[in-house]
Amino acid sequence: MGFSLKREIHFISGLMRMLRAVKTVDAESNHLLADELEMRIDSFGPNIAFIEDDRQWTYDDVETYANRVAQWALAQGLKPNDTVAIFVRNRLEYVALWLGFSKIAVIPALLNFQLSGSALAHCVNISDASHLILDHEMEEQWNAAKDSVTTDVKVWAAFAEIDGYESFDAAISNHVPSRPSKEIRAGLKAAGQAMKMFTSGTTGLPKAAKVTHVRAQNYLRGLGTGARASAKDRMLMVLPMYHATGGLVGVGAALTYGGAVIVQPKFSATKFWDEAVRHNATMFTYVGELCRFLLSTPPHPLEREHKISWIMGNGLRPDVWEGFVARFNIPHVIEFYGATEGNVSLINVDGPVGAVGRVPSYLSWKFNIDIIRYDVETGLNPRGSDGFCLKADHNEIGEMIGEIRTDDPRFRFEGYETEEATNKKVLKDVFKKGDRWFRTGDLMKRDENGYFFFMDRVGDTYRWKAENVATGEVAAVLSKFTGVTQANVYGVDVPGYDGRAGMASIVSETPPDLTALKMLINTELPHYARPVFLRLSNESDTTSTFKFKKTNLVKAGFNPANISEPIFFANPVTDAFEPVSADIYAQIIKGDVRL
Repeated sequence: MGFSLKREIHFISGLMRMLRAVKTVDAESNHLLADELEMRIDSFGPNIAFIEDDRQWTYDDVETYANRVAQWALAQGLKPNDTVAIFVRNRLEYVALWLGFSKIAVIPALLNFQLSGSALAHCVNISDASHLILDHEMEEQWNAAKDSVTTDVKVWAAFAEIDGYESFDAAISNHVPSRPSKEIRAGLKAAGQAMKMFTSGTTGLPKAAKVTHVRAQNYLRGLGTGARASAKDRMLMVLPMYHATGGLVGVGAALTYGGAVIVQPKFSATKFWDEAVRHNATMFTYVGELCRFLLSTPPHPLEREHKISWIMGNGLRPDVWEGFVARFNIPHVIEFYGATEGNVSLINVDGPVGAVGRVPSYLSWKFNIDIIRYDVETGLNPRGSDGFCLKADHNEIGEMIGEIRTDDPRFRFEGYETEEATNKKVLKDVFKKGDRWFRTGDLMKRDENGYFFFMDRVGDTYRWKAENVATGEVAAVLSKFTGVTQANVYGVDVPGYDGRAGMASIVSETPPDLTALKMLINTELPHYARPVFLRLSNESDTTSTFKFKKTNLVKAGFNPANISEPIFFANPVTDAFEPVSADIYAQIIKGDVRL
């Protein structure tokens, strides 16, 4: 009982700290994102704010750069609610760049700097931007996209010269770095749009998500207080800063409290601990697959010599969590759950390994969260005889949803740039007539103590042999096998069978021993969850935030004519993985070879 009471006190105190941190964020106020950061600049002016390699900027330096950007934008005739696209890699200047536009209520559209060709052109087209700031290092990617851009956008070369484009650096240097009058933002409310971010595009082209001033401020303030951050902290930032997890949550954990952000151009598993030690990092922001990559690397002489005491992020699976904190000597983990555009947020600062957060029954009234039943075969949420959705029981897997409400800025859903995309994410008449809920598209379960556990994405879970299979659980088992660095699990159609057969695309440091791998699979997984097909890949197709892309894998299926990589099937006669040749493929399709 004593331990239970102690845990409850710890949980409540942590929760109350975070709620107090965001208490003054008000959708109806005129305290906007620019005001939030100007407040930090005025408080921490001489403190180091950003570090990139051997360069450092103070908060005052951030202000100077941002003000030049703002004055340039005003000279260009940009007005509140206009959009400027930013196609720039992680840089010391990144936050100051978009802050400059925010100061005059121009909306920055933060483009994924890893995109190219048609995907990049698509994002520019739907951004509605009149200007685009092009990092000179992105020139090749832009050249592959520009012919497909259908909007009238003026491109400026930044951080070095590019033939054929005016210099953004030269243009802003001509302006006096005076802070724009707040009157430019007069009349705007925090409920309005602050920036545009883009979904990861795991199942198709990215969508433009509206990020309000309220949401951005909540992200900036939220997690730092959970980690008891201070001006002494240094956040190692290896995630892309155009994404909310890195660019708002991670950045905010440092900037809100006067600390510094150590900006890395991109994640490098081999250089990670060198950079952490070199810059005296005390925190870093993760996504789960990043931690898996680090855990799969050979021992590094500095991997326990760092000063990192807190890590924060999402997607840290139980099979990685325990091994990661033990090997790398990480005292504290803050696992959170949320989506850039969503209205559902959870955080785990005290609870069991693998939990993404907690809502105890006595505090459920302070949250907008529930889990409803989900039918994997139909892709629908079943309804009862009264026409309303059915709540999932404790430890029953269902879809997480969040009630859309206007009485609390945390529970709003601003949607996407298109009405069609927005409507797909809204579920109506869930528990009563007229209610509206945001569909997260994530399958969760909740235990008796109110802890939530992420299980899978809707569409990733598939049904085989009359049983539901969670791809994440299968991937966790495959990732245990020596040498396997990535495991991407999905379901494929096989003629003559109900549901979808499990298939895994794995990346391994050396050719895997398929006999030993089959033994592990048989030991760890029930018969229906064991992969029927195996694809040995050179690399996995992931988004910039390390989420697996599965659309092309599912389309290719297990047909060797579509795939240049080796494919195997689990032969039930021999209980072994055997190659899928064109002849074997034809026999499976005809039903002559059974699965």
